[in-house]
Amino acid sequence: MVSTVKLVEVMVMGSRSIVVEKLNQDPVGSHAVEFVERKGLGHPDYIADSLSEELSLELCKEYKKRFGTILHHNVDKVLLVGGQSMPRFGGGEVITPIYVVMSGRATTEVNVDGEWEIVPVGRLAVEAGKAWIKRNLRFLDPESHVIIDHRIGKGSMDLVCNFEGRNGKTCANDTSFGVGYAPWDALERLVYDAEKFVNSEYIRKRLPEVGEDVKVMGLRTGKEIKLTIAAAMISSKVHDLSHYLSVKDELKRAIEDYVTKKCELPVEVCLNNADLPQREIVYITVTGTSAEMGDDGETGRGNRANGLITPQRPMSLEATAGKNPVSHVGKIYNVVADSIARKVADLKGVEEAYVKIVSQIGRAIDDPHMANVQVVLQGGMGLTDELRGEIEGISNEEFSRIDNVTDEILARKVTLF
Repeated sequence: MVSTVKLVEVMVMGSRSIVVEKLNQDPVGSHAVEFVERKGLGHPDYIADSLSEELSLELCKEYKKRFGTILHHNVDKVLLVGGQSMPRFGGGEVITPIYVVMSGRATTEVNVDGEWEIVPVGRLAVEAGKAWIKRNLRFLDPESHVIIDHRIGKGSMDLVCNFEGRNGKTCANDTSFGVGYAPWDALERLVYDAEKFVNSEYIRKRLPEVGEDVKVMGLRTGKEIKLTIAAAMISSKVHDLSHYLSVKDELKRAIEDYVTKKCELPVEVCLNNADLPQREIVYITVTGTSAEMGDDGETGRGNRANGLITPQRPMSLEATAGKNPVSHVGKIYNVVADSIARKVADLKGVEEAYVKIVSQIGRAIDDPHMANVQVVLQGGMGLTDELRGEIEGISNEEFSRIDNVTDEILARKVTLF
């Protein structure tokens, strides 16, 4: 039974507004029921997130090359409109291409010594989108299966100016919040790892018929786990129904072997549960993604910043993908919150840590409007001054190094969706 959350021993720490509290509740892993979801590499929402982030990274590279610094942009509004296809055993074709609109705001022109220099944002959007598709989706042809359009406007001058900072400080260009928690429990880790496994090089070599659109829904009831997995198959690689069922059975057994080694709890795997083999209705696709057959996608509708969708945990609805990595706290604070939570969760006596950070537009990003660190402690342990001091130290250290988060994002070292 989850008890009422009780606020105890609240204190504002040091010069930053950091409130620490103890939560009198049971760890999520001990709840009677838990749901966790992950949308994988070829899911339309994951594609939209990826195209947003890919364009942001390309803009950062272009701005730094031309002007020596990253300029204002937020390209977190990609819309993917599903196409139409006719898959069939041994072949198939895309009838109507997938339509992608790359949208948002970016700095499109810069005054350099009295001359306006134009940044080719539209071209970069199209090139970045095609390049990502080519690298990640083996059977989706970015030239014939996808139409990439762009509707990227110029950033408003007040936000552009705010982006440049005040008194030498980088300032938040939005009032928003980020959320993080740690540690992951058994179901969360299993759902994340299961999708990664199905999309691994090992499976691609062993079962090349399996496409990239993989979705995993995990349900834990007590100490039993059920994974419902949807994995698109490539129609040109699957000769007939018998071949499909053979690949499906082999993939299911491979997943079962994998999760048995990863998790101590009993796990049941359901794969492509909507199949009706007696009517030859099975999950085959031409390109390996459901986006070819009317399934739409949008930036921010998929995984949260840690790569999971977790209704039993606090979450932010912010789209982390595509936001600029310098001043947009909707991106940066999610990364920082996750880092603080992981470090706090490693402290002696802490079972779970939850971190929520809210910004105030125009305020220095290393000085949040408020950071709330909540801890679930072991047994009847109280929130001691020593533990509170350790949490304060971790939080202050993470905010002091917040500029490093930009470099980590540019180097693709952090999970964003």
